[in-house]
Amino acid sequence: MMAQGAALDAVDAHLMPTYRRWPIEIVSGRGCRLFDSSGRSYLDLVAGIAVAGIGHAHPAVAAAVAEQASKLVHVSNLYVTVPQARLAERLAGLTNGMQSFFANSGAEAIECSIKIARKWGRTQKGESSTRIVCADGGFHGRTLGALAATGQPAKQAPFEPLPRGFTHVPFGDLNALSDAMGDDVAAVLIEPVQGEAGVIVPPLGYLEAVRSICNYWGALMVLDEIQTGLGRTGRWFAHQHSTVTPDVMCLGKALAGGLPMSVCLAKPEVASAFVPGDHASTFGGGPVQSAAALAVLDVIESEGLVERADTAGAKLLERLTAIAPSGARTRGLGMMVAVELAIPMARDVAATALELGVLVNDVTPNVVRLTPPLVIAGDEIDEGLAALEKAFDAV
Repeated sequence: MMAQGAALDAVDAHLMPTYRRWPIEIVSGRGCRLFDSSGRSYLDLVAGIAVAGIGHAHPAVAAAVAEQASKLVHVSNLYVTVPQARLAERLAGLTNGMQSFFANSGAEAIECSIKIARKWGRTQKGESSTRIVCADGGFHGRTLGALAATGQPAKQAPFEPLPRGFTHVPFGDLNALSDAMGDDVAAVLIEPVQGEAGVIVPPLGYLEAVRSICNYWGALMVLDEIQTGLGRTGRWFAHQHSTVTPDVMCLGKALAGGLPMSVCLAKPEVASAFVPGDHASTFGGGPVQSAAALAVLDVIESEGLVERADTAGAKLLERLTAIAPSGARTRGLGMMVAVELAIPMARDVAATALELGVLVNDVTPNVVRLTPPLVIAGDEIDEGLAALEKAFDAV
């Protein structure tokens, strides 16, 4: 058994230095609470960056995982399993009949969406119709294809040359999007709310206008709902705050309650661009992950978490606005909110909040992001924001 504190040393010695980790060892969680190796409790307003939507160690998910793991953990996707089939059917019911490709991470779902968009573009519009238009500030993952779609040059520069065929325009700028379009565009790929850019909510009517532009050019509308989906914004999917329906949609993060799982969903007429052998995943849609995801969907429905994210999220944003320091701006949708500070002190705020027993995310140097579990109670919101207000004052 690893002694207390030894994990921190092991991380420094044996893991690649790809994260700025906080110096605490998390050993367990329950609901909105995490516990470290010394037994200290933390109120988690990060939720694994929108992963623990139904909270940590939800008994329904734990039971589903244990039951399925005792029967079958893995089998090749060359064969059929009931949990995967049931999950695909369940997601089809939530998305008006979209078809699923299951993967392990959000970036992998995006890679699938890029491939299906290009294959569809070639077959429907012509050999040169493979370009994908994306948004500045957007974040779609760190694999090379997803990184090429990501509109953050600082993340891209160390890994160039990246795959070609991506154009970036300012998020929310419809004139720029129109100017970037052409017959060679297979798809427009955007987040309905930009997460890693600091919770950027687009102007009212933006998604409807993007849909119209895509329709005019005969291009697919691809939505990255990896962070915004599954109740996070107070709707099952963030695009449901508008009147649009995407042609392709990617989900991940909260889908399997913390197990690695994502899905690329497409309308049947788009999904049919793929044929056997075009795409694959060894572990995608495994029976244990699928059982967990089914349990997550059950909990979201039975506990009314979509509606709770809407109402409690409004309270969260209102309270955050009230305590924000002078010169700061707040924004968000549902349980996905942020405060943009007048000076780049987000890391200091997060560090001080950590000392006070509350976890928040310094998503950019001047933006603090909150994506708490959807099950968070009113008194926990009060507790978290009281600590955050102290952190603002201290910093």
